[in-house]
Amino acid sequence: MLEVLPIQSKQEQEALCARCGIPFQTELLAYQALVDGELRGMCQFTMDANGGRILHFASLPDKYEFEPMFVMGRAALNFIDLCGVHRAFFDAPCDNETLIRAIGFSKNMGGRYEVDLTDFFNEPCQHSK
Repeated sequence: MLEVLPIQSKQEQEALCARCGIPFQTELLAYQALVDGELRGMCQFTMDANGGRILHFASLPDKYEFEPMFVMGRAALNFIDLCGVHRAFFDAPCDNETLIRAIGFSKNMGGRYEVDLTDFFNEPCQHSK
């Protein structure tokens, strides 16, 4: 079973960051993707008046699966949107452009991955890339 869950404690977040090879930042929010209870990846993100930002997005080494990563990316965007922030950026190091675009991001004029979340989750089929 696929689950995407918020990471509830900073100790757990720090440990999962180490497992996924990403830097732990205490001020960031985080989600984990699990398949049958086993970690597949995690992301750390934040938001402010300028928008939401996914800063770290990584699978567990040698455990990459598209679907858990996709669902985790969408879950982070949904949380950002529910908080009233309707623009988000993908600023994480990630060379999988297919995944980034599938989550909903596209490059803006400055070459930065961006998504407008206004009504994004009201008509999700309209946003498949």
